[in-house]
Amino acid sequence: MKIEHIAFWVKDLEKMRAFYEKYFGAVSNEKYHNPVKNFESYFLSFEDGSRLEIMTRPDIKEGNNSFDAQKFGIIHLAFSAGSKEKVDELTETLRNDGYKVAGET
Repeated sequence: MKIEHIAFWVKDLEKMRAFYEKYFGAVSNEKYHNPVKNFESYFLSFEDGSRLEIMTRPDIKEGNNSFDAQKFGIIHLAFSAGSKEKVDELTETLRNDGYKVAGET
């Protein structure tokens, strides 16, 4: 048994695709677009065969408190970089590119 893919809603599909390609080596498929549902998505494939689906739709709202409502984001997603040194290197790259590194003291 394996997880085929993980999917989550995003606000800016192109920005998130570029983020995973640049920092995590993802390879994207061509954008899927369903005009009837106003839905777009990319499947991002990683070297080990795992996949991530990023999706967008204009009716998905941030902070919607309804029990069955769709929401942006994901709680936790972990990548293995292979070593502490590679993690430190990627962390510095992200920091230098203007991303805030969470959890630092």
